Amino acid sequence: MLSHRLRSLVVVCLLVFGATAIAQAQTLERVKSRGRLVCGVNNALPGFGYIESDGSWSGFDVDFCRAIAAAVLGDPEAVEFVPLSAAQRQPAIQTGEVDVLIRNTTWTLSRDTEWTADFAPTTFYDGQGFMVRKDLGVAELEDLAGASICVTRGTTTELNLADTMRARGIPFTAVVFEEVDTVYNAYEQGRCDAVTSDTSQLASRRAVMANPDDHVILDVTISKEPLGPATRHGDNQWHDIVTWVVFATFFAEEYGITQANVGSFESGNPEVNRFLGKEGGLGAMLGLDDDWAVRVIQAVGNYAEIFERNLSPLGIPRGLNRQWTDGGLLFAYPFR
Repeated sequence: MLSHRLRSLVVVCLLVFGATAIAQAQTLERVKSRGRLVCGVNNALPGFGYIESDGSWSGFDVDFCRAIAAAVLGDPEAVEFVPLSAAQRQPAIQTGEVDVLIRNTTWTLSRDTEWTADFAPTTFYDGQGFMVRKDLGVAELEDLAGASICVTRGTTTELNLADTMRARGIPFTAVVFEEVDTVYNAYEQGRCDAVTSDTSQLASRRAVMANPDDHVILDVTISKEPLGPATRHGDNQWHDIVTWVVFATFFAEEYGITQANVGSFESGNPEVNRFLGKEGGLGAMLGLDDDWAVRVIQAVGNYAEIFERNLSPLGIPRGLNRQWTDGGLLFAYPFR
């Protein structure tokens, strides 16, 4: 039999876990009550999450924050953007500091479990690469033997770098920094021979360097990096909302529904009409009204529009981020 002290401890634990579960199950209500979405983002990655000179926020991930706010609150500008470093992502999710994390974060087994995070559909399929100065004449990974390589601490990038170089027997020196800005400043100042990160991030940061043409991204990919939103584990309703907002942008592109035509789009396809809220009552299943998907597309456009607005100017190709009908990996689940 349990001792009185142990029974008391068990009761306390159950109360704590129960209270946490209840709190986690109320994200939608909390967002509606405060009148804004709190979204964890990057603030130093042009094209994904960035603060412009006038103080406004821009980027691919930023637009997905706005899409969620449009669906839930009817206002894509009702977002509080919280800049997070790589190391700050886990506690921000676990403590509820943010309602959703949309900050170029790779979905991994450990993050799915240790972070107690639930990942929504991948919004950007990426892979880890390397950038070097063109005048070094580096063509392949083995050419970096003995090189110093800048990398961000606490990321899958840091772990992948160590694993890959060890597996290939390539000696190197990791130059590790906490902040993304510091990593790229150090590289540009010549404190390391190369820098490694997701290829999209390399392209983003190269675009804002003093002399972008002096740097080349190697034709080397050492990992799979599925990037997308994450919510706190335990609130299934909120995770469903974030999931289907992402799917809404995929679906709209597939069927030619755009920011310009969504308000007047007509179709004989029952699934399209369910998406548009004209039949089926799908909104109630998420705790939203039936026009939620229309508001998403009115606010930010379909996936192609989001991509073209934020990433195409950086020279980032669609690649795997094409529709499944075009040989890519984007696939909206049925609106039924």
